[in-house]
Amino acid sequence: MLDDSAATAETWPTAYPEGYAVVDVETTGLARDDRIVSAAVYRLDARGEVEDQWYTLVNPERDPGPVWIHGLTREVLADAPLFAEIADAFAERLADRVLVAHNALFDWSMIAREYARAGRTAPVSRRLCTIALAKELSLPLPNHKLESLAAHFGVVQQRAHHALDDARVLAEAFRPSLRAAARDGVRLPLLECRPLTEWSDSPAGGARIGHQPSYGHRPPGSASYGSWRPSRKRPACPHPNPGRYVAGQPLKQGMRVAFSGDTSVDRELLEDRAFDAGLHIASSVSRLTSLLVTNDPDSVTSKAAKARAFGTPVLDEAAFTQLLRDVAPGGAVPGPAGPGGVPPGGAVG
Repeated sequence: MLDDSAATAETWPTAYPEGYAVVDVETTGLARDDRIVSAAVYRLDARGEVEDQWYTLVNPERDPGPVWIHGLTREVLADAPLFAEIADAFAERLADRVLVAHNALFDWSMIAREYARAGRTAPVSRRLCTIALAKELSLPLPNHKLESLAAHFGVVQQRAHHALDDARVLAEAFRPSLRAAARDGVRLPLLECRPLTEWSDSPAGGARIGHQPSYGHRPPGSASYGSWRPSRKRPACPHPNPGRYVAGQPLKQGMRVAFSGDTSVDRELLEDRAFDAGLHIASSVSRLTSLLVTNDPDSVTSKAAKARAFGTPVLDEAAFTQLLRDVAPGGAVPGPAGPGGVPPGGAVG
């Protein structure tokens, strides 16, 4: 177990943030059209000391989903406020702070979508995932569950999957993690949070939401039911695979691109942009993969491991986004094989 002693004023990194909002949300499910049913925030100062806490139920305007996990029934949520009604209070506790969560991409994505539905923007510019921080600190955890992180620091969990208690547990585990990082000069794994602005309402209420019971009413001017970019199967990429990406050269239409790990831009939006540019979105990494996009190339994910084994080129999100601005046109590759030994048109599916 790492020492929980605070770094001295002389050694505390000046580049570290001035405050944190440790967040947990419980939801109706894991999909992009699911809703928040409860939310909690512990505000911490620059060194991880608790300043205050906040908790609210949220009426999801639909079936509450896995009640056996979060314990929030239709009856409990029937009189809860809608997200639009707690958006200001939530925003006040997020503003000017780094959002901290366990698997932060999920919590941030759910929060950003709720604000988008309400015609608002969440006041969050950066997030920190405690899973990523545990990796940076090389904590000897058996897995990346919150309960394992809590046990490592001796934090007792009282009500698992209750937003307020999960936020408390995470805040108590984050404080010694933050201090250990400051003591050892560890870079905090901060990622940019870009607001979602591509929300669109579905007249039918979305394939999933439209079949769920509604709760109560919507206040005047609130967004109607919608689905966040409904799931759909993309058409096949029309361009042949030109082979692997070569450093210093542009991307080329038809390249097979795989994504792994946390990204600043919502993953599906990033994939959409790549597809619109003429790239093939690969769900896994193989010898035919042109490029892996990841902000954590040393991770233990299967995609990252296969990329290392196959020698697949790797780019981080920022570099990939820059290259997306000018993708070279596709077409047949001259000769018996394209770059990387891939035959022309050998991997379009």
